[in-house]
Amino acid sequence: MMHWKKLGQIFNPLDHDLGGNCEYFAQSPQTLVLKDRVRVYFSTRESQEHGMFVSKIRYVDFKKDFSSIIEVANHDVLPLGELGTFDEHGIFPINPLRVGDKIYAYTCGWSRRESVPVETSTGLVQSNDDGKTFSRIGLGPVFSASPAEPVLVGDSFVQAYNGSYHMFYIFGQRWKESTLTEPPARVYKIAQAWSDDGITWERNDGKAIIADVLNEDECQALPTVLKISERYHMYFCFREATDFRKNPSRGYRLGYAYSDDLKDWTRADELAGIAKSKSGWDNEMMCYPHIFEVDGEAYLLYNGNEFGRFGFGLAKLNMN
Repeated sequence: MMHWKKLGQIFNPLDHDLGGNCEYFAQSPQTLVLKDRVRVYFSTRESQEHGMFVSKIRYVDFKKDFSSIIEVANHDVLPLGELGTFDEHGIFPINPLRVGDKIYAYTCGWSRRESVPVETSTGLVQSNDDGKTFSRIGLGPVFSASPAEPVLVGDSFVQAYNGSYHMFYIFGQRWKESTLTEPPARVYKIAQAWSDDGITWERNDGKAIIADVLNEDECQALPTVLKISERYHMYFCFREATDFRKNPSRGYRLGYAYSDDLKDWTRADELAGIAKSKSGWDNEMMCYPHIFEVDGEAYLLYNGNEFGRFGFGLAKLNMN
């Protein structure tokens, strides 16, 4: 069983100047470990004149022991996509990846639809200033819907193992029709893809790698993987497809799975070693996890209540 010690809420966007009209939300924290700091990227929301919101990328730099904040970015780390492109209306999340002396990142681009709220795809960007800003490698996505994965491909988390790139991502199986009380509801699962260059990907179209525990409409999001000893550990979040926004019993919580070969995954939520608190900022919801390593220590970042409206917290793994 995993054993995590919660270190509490470490970043609240309300306490910082994020620039523009960005105020609430610091969603999907994901890390880039630098020589003297840990840079945590997140998605915040900016209001627009017509009342809609767009997701934008910011970051916060922590000391490597997370004892204090060094800097908070209030500029656009990556501008939104151009008119009509896949990431015109938001970027959430962004997954940085160091390859040699270069820094890349996989993005989840959002664009609005007429019949359903959103469609997503995965983009690829790179940085030439140590991760302060990123620029696109082309205007289109590198990974998107396919015949067997028809909607909502995104949340891509990429790592290099055994000489190749491994992507863990979500794909939408279907949209459920709206009802008198619910808008159209999406159902999405976690899948896996492989690549030699990080651009062209092979996948088992339509194959979910994580078993459902709620029902066939279970929604799974934000997979993140870390190898500890000889085992691969995955954390993700999952919820019911409907009535999840205000009902804590149907909202996001964290799930856990493990693999010894990066192919077959065993779901074992009971071994996750972390759960919602009895009170406080994460007592109703835990979502959008990110597991990573700094100086031989394993950490877990995650969002709390209201999908990260009030920022994110940190937990440290007991390696014994």
